Amino acid sequence: MISFSMPASRTHPLAEVPTSPSVDQTGVEERVARFKTRSIKENAKMGALELILSMIDLTTLEGMDTPAKVRQLCAKAMHLHDELPGLPQVAAICVYPTLVGTARNALTGSGIKVASVATGFPSGQMPLKLRLAETRSAVSEGADEVDMVISRGRFLRGEYTYTYDEIAAVKQACGDAHLKVILETGELQTLDNVRRASDIALYAGGDFIKTSTGKVQPSATMEVTLVMLQALRDFYRRTGQIRGMKPAGGISTAKLAISYLVMLRETLGQDWLTPRLFRFGASRLANDVLLQIAKQRTGVYQSADYFSEA
Repeated sequence: MISFSMPASRTHPLAEVPTSPSVDQTGVEERVARFKTRSIKENAKMGALELILSMIDLTTLEGMDTPAKVRQLCAKAMHLHDELPGLPQVAAICVYPTLVGTARNALTGSGIKVASVATGFPSGQMPLKLRLAETRSAVSEGADEVDMVISRGRFLRGEYTYTYDEIAAVKQACGDAHLKVILETGELQTLDNVRRASDIALYAGGDFIKTSTGKVQPSATMEVTLVMLQALRDFYRRTGQIRGMKPAGGISTAKLAISYLVMLRETLGQDWLTPRLFRFGASRLANDVLLQIAKQRTGVYQSADYFSEA
């Protein structure tokens, strides 16, 4: 059993969660350094770029977001590659709860999912009752997916039972919507904490584990992503259940995204190379991917002006 600062009751589900292993930080850093040097064959690059495009949650999460801005982002998602026909669409549009209805209406018939942040994003500093109400509101407005934030302060105080319970409660509030659990790894201080939070999120019912809100530095890094992928691997080996992963924040180039795919493939295998199980939370990545695809097709780089910023 896990050792807790505040021990879980033997009757609490958290008591059945296996001990989170200590993370070899040096080993993680060395392995990530090797992933960053890997390259893929030229004839496989186009497939990798198209896969990355299909995994993107195109995101706008600013205080100045408006319905008009969200509609513009949805239009971009649906017409992302009019000049490059035959490419896959992005996986989802990610917005604040109050703009879910706008996105839902704008994306009608497109097949693109609507994701909503919730639970007091990005800080999580709201009473649980209000966080659950916000989750239910987002789902009622049409969110297919909910990206929640955990209460990092309580986790760092060792209140792991609370962390488990809040995730389980939000999962219940999601109904049929998929739940992505944002750990905000930039605030968790150690890779051991990242691993422990990942394990709790998975056993509490999270459909995905997600690195960050994008509002805290560092956001996604390959090191924390590798630790989270290892948690997914071990969870699958113990339970037979497949869950997903979403690195978010700071991934803006196709070259870096390819490195993440290499790490995903070598850690979890071919079955995870699908937008059903892996996403990139990004606002700028799509444009660079499109530039690289255009280069693959035409042999020359297009101007970035050919692709809209939003």
